[in-house]
Amino acid sequence: MPAEQFAGVFQAEVWPENWQAWCLFEAVATQWRCGPGGVIGLDYSVLDRELQLRGIPQSDHLQIRHDIRVLEAAALESIYEEA
Repeated sequence: MPAEQFAGVFQAEVWPENWQAWCLFEAVATQWRCGPGGVIGLDYSVLDRELQLRGIPQSDHLQIRHDIRVLEAAALESIYEEA
């Protein structure tokens, strides 16, 4: 099925203060660690590299990592809710 068919299925509003974290989360969205029981969580070494590549100041890293953990927790909840 073409991607255009799914365009209206999921829409979310991202507040401006969360935009940077959302873009980072989306950038590492294929970097999940998995074990025998399924998805465990994001590979944070990839996140660290992405923070560096984007030139995000070190002083912002702790807050962004916190924001990513919130997104990660919501994603994991959704993944296992359907299982």
